Amino acid sequence: MHTRRRGSSSSDKPVADEPPEWSDVDAEDIEARVVELAEQGYEPSQIGLKLRDDGVKGTPVPNVKLATGKKVTEILEENDAAPELPEDLRNLMERAIGLRRHMEENSQDMQNKRALQNTESKIRRLVNYYRGDVLDEDFTYSYDVAVRLLEE
Repeated sequence: MHTRRRGSSSSDKPVADEPPEWSDVDAEDIEARVVELAEQGYEPSQIGLKLRDDGVKGTPVPNVKLATGKKVTEILEENDAAPELPEDLRNLMERAIGLRRHMEENSQDMQNKRALQNTESKIRRLVNYYRGDVLDEDFTYSYDVAVRLLEE
């Protein structure tokens, strides 16, 4: 969005309708493991990586959605273990806070000033996307709001 690069070609995931034969883990076991990992403090993307690498009962799970029919975030929402903020918005807010603190100490750093502008622009776009569903209807982004949300 804010770079000169273009997308990498051929970066689509392979089309698959069912999980591979070698991964025959029960959907209930996968859901239980997802909730367990969420309670340990893992984010949804980290949960997917843990299931791919470590698996459930020693058997890797290449794709949670194919195995269970639900995304990791859907499983977490059903079990009341979903994070308050979406993961992408949270990560961008953490980056913006770090950049803002850096700018307070290094006010002449123009590259990071631009990076902060781009990051906050992305945050405002995501806030508009999530407003009404995940976020309150009157939610607006500011540095103070981000600090308060991430300290909770």
